[in-house]
Amino acid sequence: MPKIILKGYIIVPNEDLEAVKTALLTHIKLTKNDSGNLVFKVTQDNSNRNKFHVYEEFINQAAFEIHQQRVKQSKWGNVTKNVERHYQVLEVNEVV
Repeated sequence: MPKIILKGYIIVPNEDLEAVKTALLTHIKLTKNDSGNLVFKVTQDNSNRNKFHVYEEFINQAAFEIHQQRVKQSKWGNVTKNVERHYQVLEVNEVV
């Protein structure tokens, strides 16, 4: 079963920037505790304070979908409703 990788970035409007930064710590903690999460990184860009780089890995599609549903119903989902999302989602078969 392939793992799922989401990578890309979000652009946060100025008026939402402080709320997003405040909610981000809880969002990271909750996502790292999601069943099936392997890697989760969100970092603010050094040259554009409104851009955040996102990288996620989940063990499979089902774990990724459960995470996505949780996020939609979370405080993070609410405070990020106005952000521009620029993601690529990939299925990766690991070679053992």
